[in-house]
Amino acid sequence: MAYSLDHLLVIGISSRALFDLEAEDEIFRQQGLDAFRSHQLRHENKVLNPGAGFALVNALLKLNALVPERRMVEVVVMSRNSSETSLRIFNSIKHYGLDISRAALTGGAPLSPYLKAFNVSLLFVLTRR
Repeated sequence: MAYSLDHLLVIGISSRALFDLEAEDEIFRQQGLDAFRSHQLRHENKVLNPGAGFALVNALLKLNALVPERRMVEVVVMSRNSSETSLRIFNSIKHYGLDISRAALTGGAPLSPYLKAFNVSLLFVLTRR
């Protein structure tokens, strides 16, 4: 049976909002996808620094501890990265002890179709400067 997200506050957050990926974004924009992929794979065990949305997500996830038998918040990483280039993100999630296990990894495709599928209530993304 599928796990229902209907009665939860579902937060969608981009990987760039959750973690500081400015240097990696610069590699992608200046050198392209292959260089970005190579960089992420070479550094997959290097923990990323928290990004602009990290503290908010961390605080929201702590709401789940208020009523242990009832989960209130679910966080979904929403990323145009592939599963291959996202391993570093999930290693960092594990390092920080964030209760995040869901993701929409689109491999470059738009994220919008996944918003309804995950019942996202709030989407937090970081746009380029």
